[in-house]
Amino acid sequence: MTIDNPNYAYPARSSNRKGPNLDKIGWIFMRASGVVLIVLIFGHLFYNLIWTEGGIQAITFGFVAGKWADPFWMWWDVIMLWLAFIHGSNGMRTVINDYVHKEGIRKVLIGAVVVAAAVLIILGTLITFTFDPCPAGADPELLPSFCATL
Repeated sequence: MTIDNPNYAYPARSSNRKGPNLDKIGWIFMRASGVVLIVLIFGHLFYNLIWTEGGIQAITFGFVAGKWADPFWMWWDVIMLWLAFIHGSNGMRTVINDYVHKEGIRKVLIGAVVVAAAVLIILGTLITFTFDPCPAGADPELLPSFCATL
């Protein structure tokens, strides 16, 4: 097989599709979600490592339970989780589109990324909102201080 133009070894996919330009929407989402993720991640790190005393050693089950007792921090972490998985999945979709040239394999791989992201988002959200900060039978020294009053 000869290649007449080595710069175009793989032909571009058809661009005569009707409907919204999903690649453009994905590109814009990556830029916007990246900025929001920077704020969310650095806010998360600042609160966990600098604002609270003790640094990394202070992050225990009790710390997380106390933090997630506040709906603000629960939603902060859930939004960070959602955006991180959607942002990463969209990045993987872009890599797959760029490097996988067989249509059938590309669809399978993108489907696998979507399923994996959806499962992880659902599980992470479920864990966050069903988290029990005061489980029965737990060592009282490991629990947050507000569990003693319950």
